[in-house]
Amino acid sequence: MRVLYCFKIIFFGIFCCMPFKAYTQSTNPNIVIIYVDDLGYGDIGVNGAIGVETPHIDTLAKNGLNFTDAHCSASTCTPSRYSLLTGSYAFRNNAEILEGDAPLIINPNMGTLPKMLQKAGYKTGVVGKWHLGLGKGKINWNEKIPLGPEEVGFDYSFLIPATGDRVPCVFLENQKVVGLDPNDPITVSYGTRIEGYPWGFQRPELLKQHTDPYHQGAIINGISRIGYMKGGKDALWVDENIPFVLTDKANAFINNNTNNPFFLYFALHDIHQPRIANIKFVESSTMGPRGDVIAQMDWCVGQITEALEKQGLLDNTLIIFTSDNGPILDDGYLDYARELVGDHKPGGGYRGSKYSAYEAGTRMPTVVHWPKEVKPGVSNALLSQVDLYASLASLVNQKVAKGDAVDSQNFLASWLGKSDKGRKFLLEESYTYGFRMDNWKYIKPKEAPVPNWIVQKFVDPGFRPEPQLFNLAEDPSESKNIASKYPKIVAKMEAELKEILEK
Repeated sequence: MRVLYCFKIIFFGIFCCMPFKAYTQSTNPNIVIIYVDDLGYGDIGVNGAIGVETPHIDTLAKNGLNFTDAHCSASTCTPSRYSLLTGSYAFRNNAEILEGDAPLIINPNMGTLPKMLQKAGYKTGVVGKWHLGLGKGKINWNEKIPLGPEEVGFDYSFLIPATGDRVPCVFLENQKVVGLDPNDPITVSYGTRIEGYPWGFQRPELLKQHTDPYHQGAIINGISRIGYMKGGKDALWVDENIPFVLTDKANAFINNNTNNPFFLYFALHDIHQPRIANIKFVESSTMGPRGDVIAQMDWCVGQITEALEKQGLLDNTLIIFTSDNGPILDDGYLDYARELVGDHKPGGGYRGSKYSAYEAGTRMPTVVHWPKEVKPGVSNALLSQVDLYASLASLVNQKVAKGDAVDSQNFLASWLGKSDKGRKFLLEESYTYGFRMDNWKYIKPKEAPVPNWIVQKFVDPGFRPEPQLFNLAEDPSESKNIASKYPKIVAKMEAELKEILEK
């Protein structure tokens, strides 16, 4: 009895001395999605990058699971972000690349990934690029914007409203412009030119980088943007400081939520154009600005993992590192990415790019890291980001309500490396549709000519008047269209694709 009594005292003492956060977070992990912009499959070291090092991402991959066939849902940013957060394909809402003053495209009444996690007891935050619209009509940038991340499930938000190449060039914290002087109100215009900041097509001598005809609006911080703007001088961002500002806000969210499970959607602006590296990272690669901002992005990843480790949270945090669409070298700003790419293959040897129906448009660098549950390795499972909603719902024991996440499927075991099972069919949205069935890749015919704005980006979007079929096991570069040899495979894939599109 005396021994048993002593054991109880010792056990009680140990239990009471346990940090509260370690106990409360023993069931559900923290979840961090690091969502990079325009990063190709081959743009990280573990996937063969040449000319730039990504040691922090490579460490995640070494200690986690590296996926070889995981996809975003679309080859452009707004559609992929929409699908990630809603579990629904973007075409169902006609979601396309938005202007900087577009209304919110996520219906506040629909289920979302952050809303589902809120129900499971998570604190939710988004830091970084939003580009899903704000408000419901003409935006008044001088007061709190009534519709945004808060209405779709985020407790905290710190945003780039659209992208770095669009006005307004200000941050929003909880849907209010940061640092705005009320005596210097902001006005934004797309289409109609307004007086305010000088225009790129009129004052090219003010530019740090020259641009194509589509990026010659307001000049802010020496960069010509899409759209026109006046006012808000004290609130303007400095491009070179964006990675530090966003990382500080992401780390603050982590540090403020150590006693409860949290979900952080960290949507980096890098490596989207304009690629303006901080002096800390200039010439950190052999590829000029594009390589330098890859190194800069990798540093941001390291800052997040370091913050988690300092708080003792890294072992029980599920980190999902991935990208919103494939790589692009020339996307509006003259930074010599095509000339300096050298032997580096941004798409990892796969054909295509951002805007394209070919594999590199949606096959993303994807790493899952959760030391408590995920064993290091490589997975070849065919997966889509649209499935993260249902998969994470399964992880935190939440049911997906009827009518929510209509395209999301539960592949939790595969995301955690406990199964090799992947999707039987996988949709790849672009300006047409790519469709996967195992190693078969089908591209839906499209009669329309290639728009001039795509031609200027040196992109092949995959538009062809005839069906395209490839066997990726034998032809990963999609160089030989074998549709005429396999009419039954084409017919089956066309039928399956039609069923999804008409669902």
